[in-house]
Amino acid sequence: MSLFQYDFMLRALLGALVTGLTAPALGTYLVQRRLALIGDGIGHVALTGVGVGLLTGGSPVLAAVLAAAAGAVVVELIRERGRASGDVALALLFYGGISGGVFLVGLSADKTSANLTAYLFGSPLTTSRADLVTMGLLGAVVLGVALLLRPWLFALCQDEEYAQVSGLPVRALNLLLAVTTAVTVTVAMRAVGLLLVSALMVVPVATAQQVTRGFRATMTAAMAIGVLSAAAGIWFAGTYDTAPGATIVLVAIAAFLVVAVGTGLRRAVRRRRVAGPASAGAGAVADADHVPEDQPDVVLDR
Repeated sequence: MSLFQYDFMLRALLGALVTGLTAPALGTYLVQRRLALIGDGIGHVALTGVGVGLLTGGSPVLAAVLAAAAGAVVVELIRERGRASGDVALALLFYGGISGGVFLVGLSADKTSANLTAYLFGSPLTTSRADLVTMGLLGAVVLGVALLLRPWLFALCQDEEYAQVSGLPVRALNLLLAVTTAVTVTVAMRAVGLLLVSALMVVPVATAQQVTRGFRATMTAAMAIGVLSAAAGIWFAGTYDTAPGATIVLVAIAAFLVVAVGTGLRRAVRRRRVAGPASAGAGAVADADHVPEDQPDVVLDR
C-alpha cells in the first residue's frame, strides 16, 4: 500500500518538492557570495513575523514574508553602506529575530509549544491545500528570479564592482536577491522549518560543487539533489514515523557525505595513476600525464 494514496502525504510530498527545488536554486547564488548562513538569520526574523500573525489573528505566512523581506532589506542596506560587518548584521538577525518571535508567540492566544515547533522545525504532514497553493506561487516567483535573471545575478556574485562598471543595477539586484531569499525561507517554512531552511540552501549546492564545474551545471545539479532529498526524506519519514523536516536535511547531508567520499576516492585513484609513471619515468612523464586537482569551489560560466 503506497503512502502517497493519502491526501495529506501527497500534499506533504508536493510541498517538500517545491522547497527542494527552490531552496538550492537561490542557494547557489548565496554560496557563491559567501552568504551561506543568511538563510538562518532571515529565518529567525520570519519567526517574528509568525509571532505577529498569531498575536493579531492574521496570516502567519503573510506576516512571515513581510518580516523576512524587511529584515533582508535592512541587512543588505547595512552591508552596502558598511556601517556594520556582515557578521554583526547576521548576529542581530539571529538573536533579535528568534527572541522576538518566541516573545510574541508567548503573548498570542495559541501558546502551545507544538505550534511553535511546527514553524521552527517544519510540519509538512499538516500542509493544507491553501498552504500548497501559496508555496507553489511563491516558489514560482523564486524560480523565475533565479533562472530568468541568472546572467545578471551571476555577474553580481562573481564581481560586484565589475557588474556596476558594466552598467548593471547592482543595488536593485542586491535588494532583489535579499527579498527573494526571504521568500524562499517562507516557502521552506512548512516543509523543513525556519531553523533548518538554510541547510537546503547550502548542502545540495555544496554536494553539486563536488562533481560539477560550471555555475549553470552546479545550479541544475543542486536543484536535482534538493528534489531527490525532499522526496526521499518525506518517504522515509512517512514509513518510519520520523520528523519530516529533520529527515529531509539528514538525507541531503548523507548525499553530501557519499559524494564527498566518492570524490575523494576518485582523486586518490587518479593520483596513483599519475604517481606510478612519474616515479618510473622521471619528470617528463609527470609533466605529460599530470592531472590537476579538482577545484569544486571555482565557478567559471553562467
